[in-house]
Amino acid sequence: MKLELNETYLKRLEPPEVGRLEISDTKRAGLRLRVYSSGRAVWMYEKRIKGGAKRKHTLGVYCAWNAAGKRESGPIGLSEARRAALDIEAEAARGFDRVLDAENARREEQKAAASIQTVQNVLNTYAELHLSNLKSGDERKRQITDALTKHLDQPIGALTRASLQKPVDDKAKDGKLFMANRIRAALKHFTRWAWRREYLEEDVGDRLERATKERIRERILSLAEIREIWATSFELGDLWGPLLRLLLLTVQRRSSVTGLRKSELNLANNRFKKAISDEKNERAHTTHLSQPAMIEVEHALMRLDQMEGVKEDFLFSTTGRTPVSGWSKAKARLDKLLGDEFEHWRFHDIRTAFATHMAERGISESVVDRVLNHAATGSKPSAVARVYNQAELLVERAVALDKWAELVTQEGADVLAIGGRA
Repeated sequence: MKLELNETYLKRLEPPEVGRLEISDTKRAGLRLRVYSSGRAVWMYEKRIKGGAKRKHTLGVYCAWNAAGKRESGPIGLSEARRAALDIEAEAARGFDRVLDAENARREEQKAAASIQTVQNVLNTYAELHLSNLKSGDERKRQITDALTKHLDQPIGALTRASLQKPVDDKAKDGKLFMANRIRAALKHFTRWAWRREYLEEDVGDRLERATKERIRERILSLAEIREIWATSFELGDLWGPLLRLLLLTVQRRSSVTGLRKSELNLANNRFKKAISDEKNERAHTTHLSQPAMIEVEHALMRLDQMEGVKEDFLFSTTGRTPVSGWSKAKARLDKLLGDEFEHWRFHDIRTAFATHMAERGISESVVDRVLNHAATGSKPSAVARVYNQAELLVERAVALDKWAELVTQEGADVLAIGGRA
């Protein structure tokens, strides 16, 4: 409805029974009174900004009807609404946008409020929204917390590139270059996340320097070296010896073997199965136990039986409540036993050695990938291989691990029947 509004007409106005009634003022184009069935009447004004968008403005309440049905006047009458609309029209003609200006002011206030939140508060939010979805989330939070420990109680806006670079450089000075790179990556992602959510005005971690340029590792343990590690492991005692030998024989990730539980063992079928939540690539995984591997599992079980009062599930544990820890110390002790002439190596090199030596002996890449629990089969899997080929190849994997055990121990191994197939 359009008409030239006046006080006489407005005083006789009644709210609609349902919905709303909208009356446009022909004297001031763009001004209209919106009357709701609830009894509330509000002035609205719409005007296009010069060179910009059309904006809607709420000017204020004209009147309202209370619960008793009595009309109560609001703060904005007809003359006040027309003057307010005229002011906005003049501003729009100059290109001034009240709505955009208010949005910018509100955004600046939000930025200011965000920037005074402490690093610890923002880190907690980051952990809740992002890190909680990662298997390594707890470790990532610990890295960031340790790196920024001196700044946790400071406003997030006080973080500088120098304060982020220092923990990276400090770790590098300790000779831990790869760990320094991991800290750098964790800090970069944290600050990028904080910047995108406007806790930071700029991404202060964007140009952090690496501690070292990492290259694809080319170290491949020879069979002679694998056998030397195997032989030396018998000097590590009845906890770390069987644990290391099981790692050698199953070529699984350290976390999978360290956290192995008795409940995951299927000794009748010579295998163990890790749940999805325990594996790096979130794929449940079955691992065949060769005869030498079965011997190491039996040694570990015997050791647990001899521990008084231990009724927990972990196969390799000193407390029975948690998996064994201290791989770095065990590695240092093993390296000392191996001697200075043994070239530097890492536990992950065992998996590389298995893949290389098995491929040289005709074991297919798809079988090797499944033994190692890699997500892909082949260097560049097709859609069929990635999505539809879910075959576990348990028999072929058993053959590969039995052959590997024979190579490592230099003792003959009988291939065990799996799932009813020889």
